[in-house]
Amino acid sequence: MEKRTLGKSGLKLSRIGLGTMTWGRDTDELEAANQLRIYLDAGGNFIDTAAVYGDGDAERVIGGFIGTLVARDEITIASKAGVSFKSGERTINNSRASLLQDLDASLDRLSVDYLDLWQIHQWDSETPLEETLSALDFAVSSGRVRYVGVSNFASWQIARSATIQNPFFGKVAISSAQSEYSLLNRKVESEVLPACHEVGVGFIAWSPLGRGVLTGKYRSGTPSDSRGASPHFSGFIAPYLEPGARQIADAVAVAAEGLGYSPVEVALGWVRDRPGVVSAIVGARTGAQLRGALSAEEIEIPTQVREALDEISTSRI
Repeated sequence: MEKRTLGKSGLKLSRIGLGTMTWGRDTDELEAANQLRIYLDAGGNFIDTAAVYGDGDAERVIGGFIGTLVARDEITIASKAGVSFKSGERTINNSRASLLQDLDASLDRLSVDYLDLWQIHQWDSETPLEETLSALDFAVSSGRVRYVGVSNFASWQIARSATIQNPFFGKVAISSAQSEYSLLNRKVESEVLPACHEVGVGFIAWSPLGRGVLTGKYRSGTPSDSRGASPHFSGFIAPYLEPGARQIADAVAVAAEGLGYSPVEVALGWVRDRPGVVSAIVGARTGAQLRGALSAEEIEIPTQVREALDEISTSRI
């Protein structure tokens, strides 16, 4: 699988990353192990997780595979910190103490000494940014982390973070910014992607399949075994089931049929090759679904089809 350099760092990521948001909860260890084998056999190296995924269970599952299914130095592990449900409600806390506590807990669950990439999961308007970023500096200087980034930040938040973290002043550079990006959500194109380009930050796309809607599985309703029917994810999927989104999903399906590809290949290939994208993260319910997504590595979407998809989805920018 092709690797791309993350921003101005020396870190190289597979251009398709393996998402683990459901691991340890909706995806059991046996299925997760199967998916990891499939991904590694395809040449992938980038495993994306977060402290909050499954209340830490996703990291625990990954930790059980290191040293058994895969050697530590054969994979790039990225995790995120700052978001929790400790009080029963979603809470964001980017204080230095909370972030470093999250980091130590992640390392313990993953059974590793360091993370390849550690990211601030969400902007925290109640904590001074300088304090938040100081945790990144300490994480790297203490050997717990190799590279750092941010997730779900607005363009000005990315730019400000990258400006403060100027290596010229002895700071650890921001290497990555991770946000949602698909044919159903192109908002990052207006400001986030240009900001990343200007400050030399690599962009990582999450949910490139439009929260699963672009696979075509929801065109005739919500399958009982889909995430859209899951109590954990139904609210997450619902915004992309409105008529405008369905029209784009239909267009992807028509393009796929005409090319002899699957809707997954077309939707993922479109994001993967957008300007500025380093890697697109996919999460799958089954190994068969993951194989279908990884087959996008072997295809390229013709310019004419890409332009048609661009045009029909302009309302999503």
